[in-house]
Amino acid sequence: MNVYAVIILVTLAGTFLVRLVADILNLRAAASDLPEEFIDVFDKEAYAKSQEYLKHSTVFSLVSAAVELAVLLVFWFAGGFNYLDLLVRDFGFSSLVTGIAYIGILLLLQGLLSLPFDIYQTFVLEGKFGFNKTSPATFLLDKLKGMLLGVILGVPVLVALFWFFDNTGAFAWVWAWALVSLFSLVLQYVAPTLIMPLFNKFTPLEDGELKSSIMEYAHSVRFPLSGIFVIDGSKRSSKANAFFTGFGRQKRIALFDTLVENHTVKELVAVLAHEIGHYKKKHVIIAMVLSVVNMGVVFYLLSLFLNNRDLFDAFYMENLSIYASFLFFSLLYTPVEFILSIFLQFLSRRHEYQADRYAVETYSNGSSITDALKKLSRTNLSNLTPHPFYVFLNYSHPPLLARISRIRSIVRG
Repeated sequence: MNVYAVIILVTLAGTFLVRLVADILNLRAAASDLPEEFIDVFDKEAYAKSQEYLKHSTVFSLVSAAVELAVLLVFWFAGGFNYLDLLVRDFGFSSLVTGIAYIGILLLLQGLLSLPFDIYQTFVLEGKFGFNKTSPATFLLDKLKGMLLGVILGVPVLVALFWFFDNTGAFAWVWAWALVSLFSLVLQYVAPTLIMPLFNKFTPLEDGELKSSIMEYAHSVRFPLSGIFVIDGSKRSSKANAFFTGFGRQKRIALFDTLVENHTVKELVAVLAHEIGHYKKKHVIIAMVLSVVNMGVVFYLLSLFLNNRDLFDAFYMENLSIYASFLFFSLLYTPVEFILSIFLQFLSRRHEYQADRYAVETYSNGSSITDALKKLSRTNLSNLTPHPFYVFLNYSHPPLLARISRIRSIVRG
């Protein structure tokens, strides 16, 4: 076993163990008594249900992660990567087609491995706690649409990337960086109107008190609103959410129908104010810039490991190839990706605090947004007392009690 194999193996096992420790600490941190802050929202039965949901979802995620890691290790050390490569090469296709077939088969195998877990999570776990509203037909159709989109959007990009690294020399990584950056920007622009409607129905918000209140608020903060939509989230889940997507003329604010149904007008406007806060504070742009910079770093580092004989030996590969270099580098990059994810989670939590402040300062004294957050915690059976280490690793949003405390400190000045 060479040094690359050791690095990748230690990283895969290490990240799994770190997340395992975080999950155990998180379960132990679950308070048996309902925090006083939520007495007006949770009753004992609902809080006990949220605790059970935390336990079941944690065990499920651990089992699925353990199985996926075990299958990867067995496939690796049984020589599966090399066997598949030889099999695909025997078809006699060009190097580009061979590369697409190799990556495509691996993705298909990964999808088949995750399918039983997806089915269990949707129809058993989420169903047991009253969340699932997805029919088998909708579930299957979503999977087929996802696969089709992956082929339509992913194959041309992969072909271009393989061609760049095979034909454009030392600066191939620059061409690849430019292509993926441009593709990501275009996708952000067209997704709200061309892709998202394939999965959810976007209905313009009807005239009435909610729409007039939203438009009045948007006008007061000089935010041009061209699209406020209600999406049929209840078609798949009873959980509630809201999000901001797109940019330019294609930007949209979407409210789940489950959110609209269970919240007052003031609470909904407060949620909207929070989403507008992300836009006003340039969080969308910051995220895009960081993503583009990260892609540049990834492609540059990838260029240093293309056709690295030692890296291929770590996976028992007989033949060198651009397409397998992509795959093996992605595994080698795991520790960097893990550390980067922690930083991005920290930044995201900071942005959430800033968006909360914006909502408080531009719309209400904090009561509307705290009421909305507490209702959402009840609807989604959120964990009210997560362990700090688990938050550090996994949370893109601050814990709810911390958000409420910060909001109240803003109100007090």
